[in-house]
Amino acid sequence: MENLSIDSIWKKCLLGDRKAQFDLYQFFSKKMYAVCLRYAKDSLEAEDILQIGFVKVFSKAHLFSENGSLEGWIRKIMVNTAIETQRKNKISFVEPLESDGVLEITNTTHSDPLHYKDLMSLVHQLPVGYRTVFNLYAIEGYAHKEISEMLNISEGNSKSQLSRARQWLKTRLLKIEALTL
Repeated sequence: MENLSIDSIWKKCLLGDRKAQFDLYQFFSKKMYAVCLRYAKDSLEAEDILQIGFVKVFSKAHLFSENGSLEGWIRKIMVNTAIETQRKNKISFVEPLESDGVLEITNTTHSDPLHYKDLMSLVHQLPVGYRTVFNLYAIEGYAHKEISEMLNISEGNSKSQLSRARQWLKTRLLKIEALTL
């Protein structure tokens, strides 16, 4: 990428400059892929969400008001695209709390602490409804009212999903802790 500022790249994107769009994609794609991966069932779905999201970024570029950060606006598009994908796949946001599950933590040994990558792996194992609400609330910072509107569920359901997600994670973390003692 040339030594251009993101602002100048964005201005060229607004004019439909394909090179600038590529540069913007290169600049933000890793961060946005990580966002997409938190909501997707696997890496292929995350890549699809990322591509669809960037198509929306470029087709709706004129809607960016510059009141907030460009990165924040792009992130919001990625999150909304992920939620749309879940709706399209008819994902339910009301799932029973599982009592047992397979732990797939790979890098933890008796002397290793739990790493960020391991925690994110555990979050990714959450049932999709729990994971979506957990990501929106705990990571993206949305309020339950906003989440309920985004997912077309009640605020109470959002709070319940978050509570169940936390319990699910706590149970698995305690099992991991017991394995590493």
